[in-house]
Amino acid sequence: MMSIPLQVRAQAVALRAAFALPRPLRRLLAGPPVQRDGQELALDAQLLLRLMRIAGTRIVVDGNVDASRAGLDLSRHLVSGPVIGRVAAQEIRIPVEHGRLAATLYTPEGLATPSGLLVFYHGGGWVIGSRLSHDNTARFLAQQAGVQVLSVEYRQPPEHIFPAAVEDALAAFDHAHDHAVDLGADPARIAVGGDSAGGNIAAVTAQLATRRGGPAPAFQLLLYPATDVSRRSHSRDSFADGFFLTGKDMDWFADHYAPAGVDRADPRMSPLLTDDLSGLPSAYIGTAGFDPLRDDGEDYAEALTKAGVPTTLSRQPDLIHGYANFLGIGHRFREATLEAAKALRTALSE
Repeated sequence: MMSIPLQVRAQAVALRAAFALPRPLRRLLAGPPVQRDGQELALDAQLLLRLMRIAGTRIVVDGNVDASRAGLDLSRHLVSGPVIGRVAAQEIRIPVEHGRLAATLYTPEGLATPSGLLVFYHGGGWVIGSRLSHDNTARFLAQQAGVQVLSVEYRQPPEHIFPAAVEDALAAFDHAHDHAVDLGADPARIAVGGDSAGGNIAAVTAQLATRRGGPAPAFQLLLYPATDVSRRSHSRDSFADGFFLTGKDMDWFADHYAPAGVDRADPRMSPLLTDDLSGLPSAYIGTAGFDPLRDDGEDYAEALTKAGVPTTLSRQPDLIHGYANFLGIGHRFREATLEAAKALRTALSE
């Protein structure tokens, strides 16, 4: 605890105190209900946004990559809740052409083997985020779904631009499949998944693995994924400011991941634009109503369904982007993420 900066500890105490207030006081602090697109923002989400504005919290910190990465890693002390226990964490190194990828294997206590396994790619706009920032998210999914979770530290821009992250993601899936016995997993029950940019990478990995023939994922768990980096959707314009992830953030992330000269319509970056979606593994796609990426996920769900892929689309109409990282505050964020975990449990138990 002493390694956490004093300011962050103070903010964590204030945040917990605010969410512990009686509902009328939380509503007073959050402000009048916010409605848009026929939806009403959850009080938990509105209060979090209000407190973020008071604290000056932003995803992208002054356009600085290092500061933004550090900020997201520290944010887990504010919103992710206490470290979820009874889940073992083992460090794994995955050999790849450029060296070794760091990964963490999460195993719930008492899990029977061989088990299902989720290869998880963290969000953060491809540029920020890490296994650290998504530690409790991975633990939660492992515990609630009754599976192992292999959380992968893929290469990020600006040090490594597109398609480095995709190459690492596919290599991580292949490693998990090839070494399933060593990991205590069933090679026929390995899913890919992620949130936001991680959802993008997971969708692309599922496409690449399926199209090449050979081992492919059994399931896709895609939480508010980016699926078309080449366009501006209705939700991108409607929720471009004031709801945590902003349009400016999205531009900043995309400019780092795909700088000038990179084709953003490449299906390895924009999986919605692939020519053929048939034959892909079944999918659960979770979206948030007040999220600039809402239409990305929902358009992808529609395209998968039209291609004959069994797909469950679940819009959380009252939530914001990033809800799977806000497990330690309020109730709605945890409820939404629990639904995704249950879908994963069902898919990998069959």
